[in-house]
Amino acid sequence: MDLRWLDDVLILLEEKNMTRAAARRNITQPAFSRRIRGFENWLGIAILQRGTNKIEISPALFSNEKEIRALVLRLQDLRSKIADFNPASLTVSIAAQHAPVFSTFPDMALRANHVFPSLKFRLQADNLRDCVTMFLRGDTHMLLCYESKNAGPLPFDASIRRGLWGIDYLVPVVGGRLRYAVKDSGEIAPATPAIVYPDNSYFGEVLNAGERLFGTRNHSKDPVCETAFSSGMKELTLKGVGVGWLPYSMVHRELETGDLISLANTYGQEPLEVAIYADIKEEIALAVLQVWSKAPNIREEQTAQAL
Repeated sequence: MDLRWLDDVLILLEEKNMTRAAARRNITQPAFSRRIRGFENWLGIAILQRGTNKIEISPALFSNEKEIRALVLRLQDLRSKIADFNPASLTVSIAAQHAPVFSTFPDMALRANHVFPSLKFRLQADNLRDCVTMFLRGDTHMLLCYESKNAGPLPFDASIRRGLWGIDYLVPVVGGRLRYAVKDSGEIAPATPAIVYPDNSYFGEVLNAGERLFGTRNHSKDPVCETAFSSGMKELTLKGVGVGWLPYSMVHRELETGDLISLANTYGQEPLEVAIYADIKEEIALAVLQVWSKAPNIREEQTAQAL
């Protein structure tokens, strides 16, 4: 269908006369008549009753005038959005778990800004449940979170698209004076203090399901401190307060310098996917999702080599 036909129809409804309508469209009456016939052919019904000396406009056309005008406006708006779309000049809002804000988002931001230099971000950090609520409520364009096979899937339908930034791992680490308590075998005394996650936190759920020592109160003999904030747990672990389970991407530099020691060879590790979700109705979110999903993320290879 030629979109000009809709404008022709609206002018005809206003003028109620073919000659005046053709003049307003700045074309001859025969040319205007051909365009109206083109619209009729596309529609499948006649909108004009043509007599010898006059024409009559179908009442159905008059009754749907508002809908036709609304359709024209929507099409114009869509055309403008497509023509003027520029992700680089926009702001994307992201609901994000606390942990990936510290562990992975800095690299993600650099990657996105490499493609869209002026792109801006607005982060809203919270626990996973509240992040999902914010995202589904439409408060943010995207959701950034860790996902584990030991936790249930997120409640999204086909209107939400998922991307994968990369793979991370929860690993048990010790720092400070506790580094000297690690035996040559890689073990540490079962009564060693632990900084644990609450059972109702996401990492707590993951570690409980995996029955990981030192991860939660259920699997620690001396849970000296409980916190859901992995950034705070990292600082406590560095000071030697206790064993802490942390994302590898958050502690890889400290493991390289020796400020932290990994216990993963003895007590295992929990694989985590760094997932990104976007509402398919948000162009900017889909554009950024595509960049992040195709990013050459080498964290998985680094983790495998380090552990």
